[in-house]
Amino acid sequence: MIDINLQKQLHSADGQIQLDVNINIKRGDLVSLFGVSGAGKTTLLRMLAGLTLPDSGSLIVDGITWFDSRKKICLSPQQREIGFVFQDYALFPNLSVRANVAYAVTTQQTAWVDQLLAMTGLIELQDRLPSVLSGGQKQRVALARSLARKPKLLLLDEPLSALDADMRTQLQDELATLHHQSGLTTILVSHDMGEVFKLAQQVHVIERGVVTQSGSPVQVFLKQKLAGRLNLRAQVLAIRREEVVFILSLLVGQDIVEIIASQDEIGDIKIGEYISISTKAFSPLIFKSHDYS
Repeated sequence: MIDINLQKQLHSADGQIQLDVNINIKRGDLVSLFGVSGAGKTTLLRMLAGLTLPDSGSLIVDGITWFDSRKKICLSPQQREIGFVFQDYALFPNLSVRANVAYAVTTQQTAWVDQLLAMTGLIELQDRLPSVLSGGQKQRVALARSLARKPKLLLLDEPLSALDADMRTQLQDELATLHHQSGLTTILVSHDMGEVFKLAQQVHVIERGVVTQSGSPVQVFLKQKLAGRLNLRAQVLAIRREEVVFILSLLVGQDIVEIIASQDEIGDIKIGEYISISTKAFSPLIFKSHDYS
């Protein structure tokens, strides 16, 4: 459905990089672009939307050329059938929820706007302004508005990154449902590996402007052989000395844990830094987590 072959010179914090992406995306798939900040993921989304001009290449969607540098074809953003959800939502502050959703459709499409508000749980909030909405509610408005034009391609630039863990999980479920119900082809930029596993059929890992790995999340992230070890990334919250050892208080995900460390292991570790901890995991205790809040 989508043939992407785009190049652009980028100026990053690490100097100039050449964004060069050549991938194909199937109709109806939810595809994730994964990688560190500055790799070129957001720039690629903006080139697909027509908001940033590529240096060269081509972009063909459903057999229609949206961009071709050799043929000098470049459709405007208004001519491309896309929905775009930005990180900051980009809602109109002076318009109600309903008016934000209905902005891109005609006055004859009242029933479609009603359906979108119902799909995203916004019926009771339709007369409110964005300033009184929570982050999760604003995200729902942005999603509903992006679907209003019934786009062929939905672009999501880390849409859930600013939300807390519980709200992010809830909206991931809703996003998966919306994607399935609408039959959209969706491209999601995400730093959250759990989010990628939950939502994406395919993932493309981008490093310094180049796609280095492609496949299903399982193929891309679980290819390595099991090593019998559990490796975790943690932030150092506190360090205290008790007799001949040190106690490190660490933030692992949303949990605080304490571990014992020697003087050699502590080294020059400082509070606030991120460290990796590794433990043998041949016989871990596994149980389902319940939220009792």
